[in-house]
Amino acid sequence: MKFTIKLIAACAILTGANGTFASGNHAGGHGADVIGKPGVAARVTRTIHIDMSDIMRFSPANIQVKQGETIRFVVTNAGKLDHEFVLGTRKDLKAHSELMKKNPGMEHAEDNMLAVKPGQTGELVWQFTKATKVDFACLHIGHFDAGMKGSITVTSAK
Repeated sequence: MKFTIKLIAACAILTGANGTFASGNHAGGHGADVIGKPGVAARVTRTIHIDMSDIMRFSPANIQVKQGETIRFVVTNAGKLDHEFVLGTRKDLKAHSELMKKNPGMEHAEDNMLAVKPGQTGELVWQFTKATKVDFACLHIGHFDAGMKGSITVTSAK
């Protein structure tokens, strides 16, 4: 009986959680309509290597791509802490960072993000569909605030 009551209470909490958990995209999809879309590996036009470190920095932190390019990001975590590479608008990344502070340990896996354990390397393929500025960051608690962020300038294909 106690288990049933706890289960009902948990369902009620999750149902009323304003869609945050149900939608799976903590901050409106990180501006996916603006930042592009998941890429197809067979259409990769270029590979960009990015290193993440425990000094809360990405290297490189500023990247240039052309509209329409499909990029393979090869992201290496050279540190001893968990890090992630998340693409989004500055506004959405900041909002997601704040949400992470309120929900420590929150699990999330989306097409625009890559979690990389210490000493490991991961890949993310992304197509940049619009000429705009796309930001990226690590959203683990404290990492964004410490400056673990960067930007991608997407120039017009013309």
